[in-house]
Amino acid sequence: MAQPTDKGRAMPICVFDIADDGSTTVPSNTDLTGPARYRWWHFDLSDPLLAQWCESHLPEIPAGALLQSETRPRCDSFDGGLILNLRGINMNDGQPAEEMVSIRMWVTDAVVITVRLRRVFAIEDIRQSAQAQMAPPNPAGFISELVTRLTGRVQSEVASIAKLTEFFEADLEDDETPIPNELTQSRRRVIRLRRYLDPQRAALNKLATEALMPPKSQPALRELANRTTMAVEELDALRDRLVAVQDDHDLDVARRQARNSFLLSVGAGIFLPISFLTGLFGVNVGGMPGINSPWAFPILCISMTVLALILVFAIRRMRWI
Repeated sequence: MAQPTDKGRAMPICVFDIADDGSTTVPSNTDLTGPARYRWWHFDLSDPLLAQWCESHLPEIPAGALLQSETRPRCDSFDGGLILNLRGINMNDGQPAEEMVSIRMWVTDAVVITVRLRRVFAIEDIRQSAQAQMAPPNPAGFISELVTRLTGRVQSEVASIAKLTEFFEADLEDDETPIPNELTQSRRRVIRLRRYLDPQRAALNKLATEALMPPKSQPALRELANRTTMAVEELDALRDRLVAVQDDHDLDVARRQARNSFLLSVGAGIFLPISFLTGLFGVNVGGMPGINSPWAFPILCISMTVLALILVFAIRRMRWI
């Protein structure tokens, strides 16, 4: 697909003029807006010329928001437009899903600008729809479709963690089951997801009230915000459940260690007096009783056995074992 080019200017990943019916054309000029319903620009943050392009085409504050290396979800109105930062599940190969990818946006009634740092599959889906002449017909529809795709993937990821947590809880019924290697990783996944989903919930709630979004799209956005709220609440519950699973495993390990230590202490209590006797009668000095008697050794062994039985009986009477 051909892209508009201009020497010394940023090269977008894609750019489309999108009509009211969702049909698209690739513009041949580098103007910010076009003759269609709206123009969509999609950039990579690593483009060295992106900063120059933003400074020459956009107000200072939206330009700075698009160029931030680190973002958190936000939704702020500015001069008739909308500064919108969202996060989505990381579906890039070899990267953890909980390291959520960010999408930076500047939206007006005539233009949508999106900037990514890593590949965002929800944006790629919209890009494929645009190539198939089925793009969202207006900026509000673009935002709604993007939020819908991001929220759906978030719910799927939370559901997968919930299923794994149920497996961990079922394992607790077997005292011999070791601590799962995935338990700590799952706890980290929950923490990282919640870090971004909580502010994203607030951003979506605010988005549903923005003037740029038509009244007919606001109920759907409120529903998406509610689904994000439910995901955050589920993550809170999962965090507590995973902590409980970890505590149960830690308690089981502590109980086993205490039991083993107790048994060793009981064994030492039984054999310590016997060891004292063997040490005493093993002294190689004159005057030891029984040196010249062939019955001395059997008598000593029987005496130590009797002593051991007496100690075991005494320990059981004290209910130590």
